[in-house]
Amino acid sequence: MQQSQIQTEQSNLKLIKRLVTNYLKPYSGQLAITVFFMFLASAAVASFAKVLQPVLDKALIGIQDGSSNISDVWPMAGFIFGCFFVSGVATYIHVIKMNKISQSIVADIQKDVFSHFMKLELSFFHLHPSGQLVSRITNDVNVMRAAVSDSVTSFGKYLITLMLLLGVMIWQDWKLALIALTIFPAAVFLINKIGKKLRRISHSIQSENAKLMETLIGIFQGIRQVQAYGMEEYEKERSGRAVNTVRNLNIKSVRVGNLSTPVNELLVGCIICIIIGFGAYRISQGELTPGGLISFIAAFILAYEPIKKLAKLNNSLQIGLGAADRILAMLDIDPEIVDSADARQLHVKSAEIKFKKVSFSYEPQSDEKALHCIDLIVEAGKTTALVGPSGSGKTTILNLVPRFYDVTEGVIKINDIDIREYSVSSLRKNIALVSQDITIFDDSVTANISYGTKDASFEEIKSAAKAAAADLFIEDMPEKYNTRLGENGVKLSGGQKQRIAIARAILRDAPILLLDEATSALDNESEQLIQKTLAELQKGRTTLIIAHRLSTIREADKIVVLERGNIKEQGSHESLLEQGGLYSRLYNSSLSE
Repeated sequence: MQQSQIQTEQSNLKLIKRLVTNYLKPYSGQLAITVFFMFLASAAVASFAKVLQPVLDKALIGIQDGSSNISDVWPMAGFIFGCFFVSGVATYIHVIKMNKISQSIVADIQKDVFSHFMKLELSFFHLHPSGQLVSRITNDVNVMRAAVSDSVTSFGKYLITLMLLLGVMIWQDWKLALIALTIFPAAVFLINKIGKKLRRISHSIQSENAKLMETLIGIFQGIRQVQAYGMEEYEKERSGRAVNTVRNLNIKSVRVGNLSTPVNELLVGCIICIIIGFGAYRISQGELTPGGLISFIAAFILAYEPIKKLAKLNNSLQIGLGAADRILAMLDIDPEIVDSADARQLHVKSAEIKFKKVSFSYEPQSDEKALHCIDLIVEAGKTTALVGPSGSGKTTILNLVPRFYDVTEGVIKINDIDIREYSVSSLRKNIALVSQDITIFDDSVTANISYGTKDASFEEIKSAAKAAAADLFIEDMPEKYNTRLGENGVKLSGGQKQRIAIARAILRDAPILLLDEATSALDNESEQLIQKTLAELQKGRTTLIIAHRLSTIREADKIVVLERGNIKEQGSHESLLEQGGLYSRLYNSSLSE
């Protein structure tokens, strides 16, 4: 148990050190100014506690016994007013400046997390549902935002105030100070114990929040199926259970976080009783004045307030560190698809793609392979079609070309150079992809077509839309090319989404074209229009195509037939039909359908 506590404390220190080094250090200049105003505010509070003794002993008691007059009070009253004024102004300045620093730190973390996600490969996104990733950037970072903003803003001030007030107490009466200090070890022990428990609860809260967001996103994205199958009540119950779990954890967090209040109040009550009794005895012995005792009690009460605040801040900090753990764990995931140290830039107008002894497994430790020792040449400027039953490896081959994944064995070359020697960004700039899983962003038609080609003019965008047979339905929209298409293109039919995606590829004008069932969502009439466009687009480009309908690839320069990750046949449409093998059976089956 003791070893576990030591490891937790080391983990806390390591986590805080990392946050300070990576994110707080750039704001060190602003932080120094903030600490100055924190010290000023704390010194004003401590000065108020100290000045109470002369106010009581020399002024108020003196007025009563005639040794002083009322005019002696005003300088001290003015000094107390000055203490409150300085404390108020200094507190306002340091809170504003510290809040700006903490908000900037959290924004930096948020941007870093998103930027890091953009570097990670497809397999990462397959393992982590989008709801969980969104929760990391929003829920977890917002918990951190509150914790960092509250904790960092006030921690320094309360700590400085506590130290100065302890100094005042020792200065006033070191014997009473020793009695008062007995509360601090117990308070620190309690704060530490509660903080560790809150850290664990925070982990659970953020994890359950991520599951809740994942559940809600799934329901909203599949709302058509939910309503079609009458599953509204089921989804209400499912989401309700997730909401209740988060609610119960939040209630537990508040219950645990406030455990320190009754215990601390009891301890303080006991200590004050002892201080009053012992202080009265010392006054009777002439060792202490009434003003000194009241000043000491005021300093103790004022010092107890920072202790309570520090306990609350520690609770908030532990919750924030729980969220930080989850965020930094994501930042610690190293991308698998990275540039080599001396990566070159790919600039080609004509590209030959070679697969040499390529094998691939989605699970590196698994013996089950999606591709087995593939040897394939995709000739420059020509069209190569991949066909085969579902699960034969067609899409896997397509995904290896832009390095969505890296080969497990073998090598893929473009113009006789391993694609891993090119920078990832330059490799993908030379590739246009149209897949069956079309992504339409909640943005304008113009932005969707020009996605990835941001320097395109409106005339070029419109020309690409015309070539993709999309211009007519775009012109019928309320705001034409400025029309927002909604989440995942909710305002478009499947065929219209496909045409937008094809227009995007046409505009990119890349030497390598990857078509993954690019016309699968089109009706026969639209498909015929698009096929003519694609035929023009493929001219002079190295094209690797997966076709939904085998009738659409009869004109391909080469057809490669795959089965269970192996190449079974390859050749022209006519030669493969003459062989009467797998392709012939697949083709005849598609014709009958």
